Amino acid sequence: MSTDPGAKRTARQNLPGRDIIYLSEDSDGDYINLEDMLVVFCVDISGSMSVTYEVPLTHTLPCCPFSVQDALQRALSSLLHSSPHRRVALVTFNDEVTVYGDGTGAPLTLRDWSLVDFDHLKEQGKQYCTPHCIAESIHPLNQKIKEMQEHGATALGPAALVSIAMASRYTGSKVTCTSSFTHSLTWLVKPGCLVIVSVLTFEGTDCRLAEVGRLADYTGGRVNIVNISSVSTEIQSVLADSIMATDVTATLLSAEGVYFPYEDEVAHKLVRKLGNVTEGAEVTFQFAVKPENVETFQRKDRVPFQLQLDFKTRDMQRVTRIVTEQRRVTTSSWVWAGSLNMAVLGVHCAQLCARLTMEGRVLEAQKQLKAQQDLLKDISEQRPGPKEESIYGNWISTMSMICEDLSVDSQVREIKYNQRTQHDLSDEAAKVVYQMKRARSVGTRRPKEGAQGL
Repeated sequence: MSTDPGAKRTARQNLPGRDIIYLSEDSDGDYINLEDMLVVFCVDISGSMSVTYEVPLTHTLPCCPFSVQDALQRALSSLLHSSPHRRVALVTFNDEVTVYGDGTGAPLTLRDWSLVDFDHLKEQGKQYCTPHCIAESIHPLNQKIKEMQEHGATALGPAALVSIAMASRYTGSKVTCTSSFTHSLTWLVKPGCLVIVSVLTFEGTDCRLAEVGRLADYTGGRVNIVNISSVSTEIQSVLADSIMATDVTATLLSAEGVYFPYEDEVAHKLVRKLGNVTEGAEVTFQFAVKPENVETFQRKDRVPFQLQLDFKTRDMQRVTRIVTEQRRVTTSSWVWAGSLNMAVLGVHCAQLCARLTMEGRVLEAQKQLKAQQDLLKDISEQRPGPKEESIYGNWISTMSMICEDLSVDSQVREIKYNQRTQHDLSDEAAKVVYQMKRARSVGTRRPKEGAQGL
């Protein structure tokens, strides 16, 4: 089966359970050195970064830019040790954007009209060269970081756009933005972008995670709300994210009469564009039977499902993986409950409720939470399992915290729901929601080095 008409494919292996992988004979590009990627630090040096924290035995301590400078220098040292041949670039922004690149050349400053000309910003980013690896540029980069001073307004959007354009020249590159004001970023990238974009913002500032979360979803990145003591650690965590595949599209097929709740189309075929997929990522799907087809399905013995994964590996090899299974049909709730995978249920509920909340569909998220709570109660009665109940119960507790935060002013929330607008989350609630959006099974192990993903 080919998703690219005319493409020649060969079956590489036929695994048990009808799991087949096809490799395209034609690569989408030349050989790519996987170490030849670009890490871009996009740093807010505006006056909004003047955040202070109370520190025991002292008065107050300025969070920025000193803690950011220290964190960036630590990150450079770590990259020098782990990936000395990797390229690193620095971009700063306040009311203008300054591109330092690897610090060895003349900086590029963008201001005034150029900050609202998106085509010009993209062009400047793509044209700016970063020829030197971190082993050659660490000293000039450290110097540029030491010279950073906070002042002016904030132009995160243009700075992020330039940074993404710079990084897009190298597959698997990463952009890390540090800012206290992060909003309206979704127009910067599209699904399938070959760059991981992550955003770090500081406690006590306006995170607006609903917007930032979408940007991270598109690119496989993350958003973290950090404090003065955790900036360096969080930057290290962001740099540790690794793209397993890019331009990922998942297509799930089933029999006529099946549909996938909470999706845009009510059909037996679901197409989900996942963009970048990072190591350890988990994606879940929920299906149901249309009411008018329930009796027909009750007479069936099995229902077919097929998952088609189309993606590019990091060396730009086009791959299609097709997994086909037949699932038994039962009318016995006892048998059904006894075969449930508690970890999958927990991850799915967490991800779905987080996604609905980010989309402003708060009432739907609450209904899903109530349904999962009832399901957990039924399973507990039919199949005692303290360990599994504890794992799933942790997810329920986390979602209950979100539900409590969203329970204020239900009338306003009802209006927002009907208009399908985003619900305003507090920073603390938003942080939990985003963690739920990236939920993974408890006890999931990282694949061994060299293991194949997807």
